[in-house]
Amino acid sequence: MNKKITLEALEILDAIERRGSFAAAAESLFRVPSAITYSIRKLEQDLGVALFNRTGHRATLTDAGHELLQEGRHLLQAASELEARVKRVATGIETTLTVAISDILPISPLLEVLQEFYDLHFGTRIKVIQEVYGGNWDALISGRADISIGAPGEGPAGGGLVIKPLGLMPFVFAVAPHHPLAKLSEPLQNKDIVQYRSISAADTSRNLPPRTSGILTGQDVLTVANMASKVLAQANGLGVGYMPQYLADAQVKLGKLIIKQVAEPKPDIMLYMAWRSTEKSMGKAQQWLVKRLEKTTFI
Repeated sequence: MNKKITLEALEILDAIERRGSFAAAAESLFRVPSAITYSIRKLEQDLGVALFNRTGHRATLTDAGHELLQEGRHLLQAASELEARVKRVATGIETTLTVAISDILPISPLLEVLQEFYDLHFGTRIKVIQEVYGGNWDALISGRADISIGAPGEGPAGGGLVIKPLGLMPFVFAVAPHHPLAKLSEPLQNKDIVQYRSISAADTSRNLPPRTSGILTGQDVLTVANMASKVLAQANGLGVGYMPQYLADAQVKLGKLIIKQVAEPKPDIMLYMAWRSTEKSMGKAQQWLVKRLEKTTFI
């Protein structure tokens, strides 16, 4: 039987959609662009449908392409999980583990834990990814991560996750010393704040609805990649917004930001550590990491 759809073809389709172009997908997959183009054209010929609309300046997915990609991602995730289970059954130790950490948390406590982990010579390869806002939950449910550190607020509905609180993260409203809001008397009112651009870090969720926080209705927004970029943008006076107090305090000491009291402050956010597997089904490496991370202070 001729298999028209292969996992390799689905991986290529997924990479094109995530990276935004055939060339970027080729780079991420360590392939030449012509090989990517050939694979997609062959898949279209085998299926007898167009997966991309090529009438514009850039290729975009057709409805058929979207459907194939959506269902294909389930197959890719299932294949990845099957491979991991087979290897874990054979050795009891995972070959790879991915840890997602929130961009609002310091990474140094995690690095200290990983040093201890490597000293034990598990032989497991660790991948650390940074997620923004709801992306920490999304990384778990989509299979991008095995452990998530700093997932904010309530998790997604449904089971399959073990969730432990890390603590409350306090947020403050910060502006550059030369920003117009810096001169206004406190507490700042929403009618004053809404006149100025808010800086927002883009939620990295791919499957869950993206979240936003601290943005007023009608307020202009500059969206940046992560909290580090947000802090820099606010220090440059491009806009205003909330950030973790420890990050704001560091910028205050440098004279790059000032903290302003507001009439309707953003409440502290509860952050969580979560993982997808129960202890019974986890390999030895993840069991050790989970137990050690539960004893680690991030806030």
